[in-house]
Amino acid sequence: MNLSKKFLSAAVCAMLLVAIGLMAGCGGEKKEAKKVLKVGMECGYAPYNWTQTNADNGAVKIAGSSEYANGYDVMIGKLLAESMGATLEVHKIEWDGLAPAVSSGKIDAAIAGMSITSKRKESVDFTVPYYYANVVGLVRKDSPQASAKSVADLKGAVATSQLNTIWYDLIDQVPQVQKLPGIENVPGMIVALKSGKCNLIVTDIPTAMAASFANKELAVLEFAADKGFKTTKEDVEIGIAVKKGNAELVKSMNAKLSKMTEADFKKIMADAIKIQPLAK
Repeated sequence: MNLSKKFLSAAVCAMLLVAIGLMAGCGGEKKEAKKVLKVGMECGYAPYNWTQTNADNGAVKIAGSSEYANGYDVMIGKLLAESMGATLEVHKIEWDGLAPAVSSGKIDAAIAGMSITSKRKESVDFTVPYYYANVVGLVRKDSPQASAKSVADLKGAVATSQLNTIWYDLIDQVPQVQKLPGIENVPGMIVALKSGKCNLIVTDIPTAMAASFANKELAVLEFAADKGFKTTKEDVEIGIAVKKGNAELVKSMNAKLSKMTEADFKKIMADAIKIQPLAK
């Protein structure tokens, strides 16, 4: 009798262990890890992206840092991540390191105000445009260049722009321009202009608007179509770079971006300009 009870007890224990195991297994399935969208940007290129010390205005913490990123690119990144059921993870990467980081798989995408050019398409793939950025001039209000009505009127200007951008190449359209070496980032460009090192910055309209919004001594030169900088479609279309051949990610992002209009993009950009740190 005692032996039968022992067998019965052992059987009950075994059944309980199996039940517990099944419950644990079910619980594990419910705790499936949420997808993460790893995005790279400079975090120093307002209004597209910048660094701040707190989570105000929906900023996202920068991976491996105590600081936060915000701006147009972060806002777009959050919309895309949400549409894909993922969490946005921002990585702070210098401009020249963005494409290599995408190609190596360190990040899933670069959302960084990057023009969709044929040269860049050789190493990365792009989504449809997530912004259309016309090229303009940025000058000091008290400079002779401030009265210019065309690119031709900027004759002899001392100019620069950001290194390895189409803006820097477009400087050559200014007659008899004194072209300085490119500058690594936008804050450096603004310092060069305000300090008098140069009297013209060639950049896109969001960057120029953000700079003039935060620095009242600066002015944006947006010329009529036939008097402005001559650009191509790829000069003004801004896209998101992903690893070559990652058609699935491009498709997922395009599914969201294709439903947005140019007016949507402009509204988000205007919101970004209003909350950039230097605007306060």
